[in-house]
Order: sequence, then structure tokens, then C-alpha cells
Amino acid sequence: MAAGMIASRNLESPTAIPRTISKLPEYDLETVRRRIMDTDCPKQAQNSATVTVQDELDHVSQHEEENGLSLSSMFDDDDEYETLPSSTMGTHMMAGAVAGVMEHCVMYPVDSVKTRMQSIKPCPEARYTNVFNGLTTIVRKEGPLRMVRGLHVVAAGAGPAHALYFACYEKLKHTLSKTPGRNPLANAVAGSVATLIHDAAMNPVDVIKQRMQMYSSPYKNVTECIRDIVRKEGLQAFYRSYTTQLTMNIPFQVIHFVTYEWGQEVLNPERRYNPGTHVVSGAVAGAAAAAITTPLDVCKTMLNTQDKYVLSQRNGVAITGMTTAFRTIYQLGGARGYFKGVQARVIFQMPATALSWSVYEFFKHFITTKRAQ
Repeated sequence: MAAGMIASRNLESPTAIPRTISKLPEYDLETVRRRIMDTDCPKQAQNSATVTVQDELDHVSQHEEENGLSLSSMFDDDDEYETLPSSTMGTHMMAGAVAGVMEHCVMYPVDSVKTRMQSIKPCPEARYTNVFNGLTTIVRKEGPLRMVRGLHVVAAGAGPAHALYFACYEKLKHTLSKTPGRNPLANAVAGSVATLIHDAAMNPVDVIKQRMQMYSSPYKNVTECIRDIVRKEGLQAFYRSYTTQLTMNIPFQVIHFVTYEWGQEVLNPERRYNPGTHVVSGAVAGAAAAAITTPLDVCKTMLNTQDKYVLSQRNGVAITGMTTAFRTIYQLGGARGYFKGVQARVIFQMPATALSWSVYEFFKHFITTKRAQ
């Protein structure tokens, strides 16, 4: 039987037209499979160039188990909770919405300091040596409520944006791979597509938020901010930084998701609900992605805020594109300007992503378990 299966695999015509588009793990191109899918199924990696009949039988057995074909795996009560049938799109959306709102609300004061620290030409009253100094200075000089200006608009936008974000990621992660979370390429593609949807919803919110966060912001409330932007700059101002946001967030999310899933593979290979591993994996993923993409975040902040101190150096001419933003940053701050606020960004992202993943995985587990009962 084994010989027949081997012959069938070896004699399969490479030009046969499949009835459906194969999932990533099903392509039988060994060079590609060994480089990509060995990460997906490390136990299947072959160290020897000679394949024996026993190796082939082991391969077939493992393939059946991974795809749920063996009777023992079909009726095992200890299925991984990520693959439980009750983990529906609605579950991912509800868990994602809660995670997004909590992440942004809890970390909002640090985000406010980060926005100010990324200003290339801050006024003397808004120069901070570190995040803690920024927090205490703002509270002492401007009052504690200044730390949360614009929070409600972020909370309103983060819920639906993160619901779509996590639902899209989970759907594509499971569509592109039969072993969800263990295929780096599938994780990267799923994260990139989820980012396109998330940023389309959140970009206008970020524009309003960052203008409310800036020192000496002229707006009394969010409504006044929206009306002023529409009147003076038009609706396109809400998406002026969208291409920069995508240029930043796509690599950010690729690094973020791949690092998180790698952390889960190392710390939680059975993929069960384990709060500690979700926190650690999320924190490491957030820190790595934040540090690497800081230059792009500085550009995004400049495009969103149109800082009057920066515009004064340009004779009032608005900054309209990523190239212009990069050039302006270098002219005013040199190479170090690209990493303005990197400390605040990492300090913000580490707990933010740790909180987001831990809350998401908790509610995903909680809702899944309740529905399974």
C-alpha cells in the first residue's frame, strides 16, 4: 500500500489542472514546500536526501493527523481551541472589538506623549526627556484631562476597526493554511490584508486624535476639530497619511503577526489558551515591530498633525506626501529625527500589544467555550 502511495505521488502529472485553487500547504513543489512548510510542520522536515518507505509512511500518517483524517483526532476531546468549530467570525469580531477598545483606552495617555515627542520642532513647553517626564509635565501644567483629549473618538473607532482586523486575519489565516498560525507566509499575507481594512477605518480617527493630542491644540472638542479640517483642508485631509500609514503598518503588522505566532510556537506549541504566553508573545512582537517602523510613524505623525512649528519653517506650505515628509524630517532633524519618540513608541506598543492579544485570546476562549457547551 505504501509503495502504491509513493508511486502515485511520484507519477502525478505536474501539468494537471486542479479543480480548485490549492491551499498553500498543498502545493507539492518540494523546494518551496521545504522552505515554507517546514516552518508550518517542523516535525516533517527531512534531514536526509534518501527517502525510505518508512519515512514515506510516517509522512502520510502525519499528513492524515494534521488534516483531521485519523479517527483518534476526530474524536479527541483535547482539540486545540484555535480550531474549534465554534470559533466563528462573530467570535473573532466580538473579541477583537473588546481588545481594540481596551488597548487604545488604557494606553491613550502614553500615546499622547508619544505624539508630542515625535514632533520635529516642538515648542519649549512641550520638550520631554522621557515618557514619565512627559506624563507628569502634562498633568502638572495642563491638567489630567489633557491626557485623554480625543479618547472617546478613538474608542468609537477602535471597536469596529479591530473587529474587522482580527476577523479578517483569522479568516485568512485559516483559509491559507491547514495548520493555522504555523505558516509564516500565510500569517504575513493575512496580516497585510487585515491592515488594509483596519487602516481604512482608523485613518480619519488618527488624524483627529493626533490633532487633539498636540500641545496648544486650537480645538475645544472633537466636533470643532472635524469641522475645521473639512472647512480648511477638505475631506482628503483625513486620508492624507493613508499611503504612509499603509507603508508603515503593513511591515509593522507582518513583523507583529509573524513574531507573535513564532512566540506562540516556541512558548505554546500546543496552541492552547495560556494567558502568560499571549502576554509575552504580544509584548515581544509589539516592541520589535515598533522599533523597526519608527521612521515611518514619525512621517505619519507629521502628515497628520501639520505641526505649525514645522510649517513655519516651510513658509506655511503644507506637507502633502511621504517623500516630502521624509525630506522635511531630515532637513529639520537630521538622521536622528527619524527616530524621534522611539522610546515612547516601544513603551507604548509593548503593553498595548500584550494587552490586545491577552484580551482578544481571553474573550475568544471564553466565547468559544460557552458556545461549545
